[in-house]
Amino acid sequence: MIENRLSDYLDHMQQAASNACGFIEGMGMDEFLTDKRTQNAVVMSLVIIGEAASKVMDHYSDFTSQHSEVPWHNMRGMRNRIAHGYFDINLEVVWETVLTALPELLEKLPSVLEDADDAKN
Repeated sequence: MIENRLSDYLDHMQQAASNACGFIEGMGMDEFLTDKRTQNAVVMSLVIIGEAASKVMDHYSDFTSQHSEVPWHNMRGMRNRIAHGYFDINLEVVWETVLTALPELLEKLPSVLEDADDAKN
């Protein structure tokens, strides 16, 4: 029997999104654009989110269909753009993603996680 890792992947997404938002807390975009350490931490968080989203899409496609409110394809796409075009990362897009998309994701994930936990039981 294959172990159900759905909740783990969703937990990884939630933790990485929370981390990324925390990394830029109290920062303005100008400060972010000059802070390589924070940029790298945020970009790595986006890679983790995208990788986890890919795993969910690949192994739990019915679940992703049931939760179309989560931007699965966008998260995977962002991960792929970062991983395959590392030197061409648009930091302004990264900034906007953390400011707008990640808080929205963090609002949606608790109920999505609840459904994943219910599916396990």
